[in-house]
Amino acid sequence: MKEQQKVIIYSTPTCPWCVKAKEYFHEKGIKYEEVNVAADKEKAKEMVEKSGQMGVPVIEIGDTIIIGFDKDAIDEELGL
Repeated sequence: MKEQQKVIIYSTPTCPWCVKAKEYFHEKGIKYEEVNVAADKEKAKEMVEKSGQMGVPVIEIGDTIIIGFDKDAIDEELGL
């Protein structure tokens, strides 16, 4: 099995789609780094610069940015 690409999820504690995405990662055994953009303004700015989006979740897999919880895009990017 090839090594998993780095996964970062930019999220907030109150975002229901962020919770769904993290639950999905747990189900699939995907390791990820969570960035709480509500608590970290620098990371929030970084997320907007990378994605052009103010809304969460923004999921970064390797060099790919996925806006929202898009299972198909996540699966495709991770080769699931």
